[in-house]
Amino acid sequence: MYPIFIFRSKFTNLHGLDADKSKQVAENFTKWWNEFVFRNKTGEISEEEFIGALNTDLSKDKAKFKEDMTRCFNIFFDVIDTNKDRSISEEEFLIAFKAYGHENVALDTKFFKAYNPVDGLVSLREIVDSWIDFVVGEEGGKGAIVKTAFEGGV
Repeated sequence: MYPIFIFRSKFTNLHGLDADKSKQVAENFTKWWNEFVFRNKTGEISEEEFIGALNTDLSKDKAKFKEDMTRCFNIFFDVIDTNKDRSISEEEFLIAFKAYGHENVALDTKFFKAYNPVDGLVSLREIVDSWIDFVVGEEGGKGAIVKTAFEGGV
């Protein structure tokens, strides 16, 4: 897994955030990471354990899983929406992906453009809904954008 401290640092540096905003973003990322990736456990978690836990939660109670993923993606995308305009610009989108180690700007740009931005922006709600549909496995929903991007190499 990509260490959170590297992501936080890269994200805040790419955005050029001031010290106070950087600290706030770092704290919010850490809280999100601990709750939704480490699942409030201490120590490392393997990718296999993480995916297994998600699959177990989904098969146990799909409605609760969807509720949890809604909360997860609402928090995550709220953190990366650093200017708090409730939309994501191409620049914000690319910075988030680059901070997570995605260096293929062409693929990430294609991913962003699949949302059909209006005036260069995609609503936070639309992005969150697409990730929820993708993770929950809603066929034919907005998650197709995310699925297509991953199948294309993102």
